[in-house]
Amino acid sequence: MEKEMAKKANKERWEQLKHDTDHLLKLATELKQEVDKANEDTLSMDVVRKADEIEKFAHSVKEKMKGN
Repeated sequence: MEKEMAKKANKERWEQLKHDTDHLLKLATELKQEVDKANEDTLSMDVVRKADEIEKFAHSVKEKMKGN
């Protein structure tokens, strides 16, 4: 019974990780598009905010991968 519960929990964690990494890829793609729109003289605060959001989300994904 415990093995089944552990297996189910591990599968749920794996599914969440897949979802989170898809979201992380989406955020990174959005950041790339925003940087491509900017030029060397203008970098919007939106780009900085997006980079910060990616950093926080990536940290969260990393912790989930560790199993924490």
